[in-house]
Amino acid sequence: MCDQREFLSVFMEVPCKHRKIRAAFHVFDHKADNTVDVREVSTIIYSLGCFPTKADIHRFVDEVEEDNMGYVHLDKFLPVMTKVLLENKNSFYFQVLDKERRGYMEPQELAKYMKSEGETFSQEEMNEMLTALVDEKKNLICYKELISQDDICNEN
Repeated sequence: MCDQREFLSVFMEVPCKHRKIRAAFHVFDHKADNTVDVREVSTIIYSLGCFPTKADIHRFVDEVEEDNMGYVHLDKFLPVMTKVLLENKNSFYFQVLDKERRGYMEPQELAKYMKSEGETFSQEEMNEMLTALVDEKKNLICYKELISQDDICNEN
């Protein structure tokens, strides 16, 4: 059975994932202005080990593209891509922590677990992790919805 320490170890990966995503993004940031051409998004996603369908890529681009201007800014790309990379790995761990089987967690609950178990996170790291996972409209981590979404990152 998975314990809270195991669950929290997954979240320690977020800063590492952010570094990898930023590095892949910057390879295609030819103007060095934290933007890439929308046509480069699929290549960046592939370089991160994800192999989405064309439909998945279109949905992803719709979520991160700047006002249909043909470019994507790192500030929009980073949290969405982080969420994609973490979804598959985290779904099991969320279920372990959600003792009431509600299908969601409040950000404060997760923050409490993260502060009380395992390594200490800086406030910035905590904010990055929560930003990647929290549904802005509901202010909840709706992991059941994350699990049921089409996976853009098919891990084999």
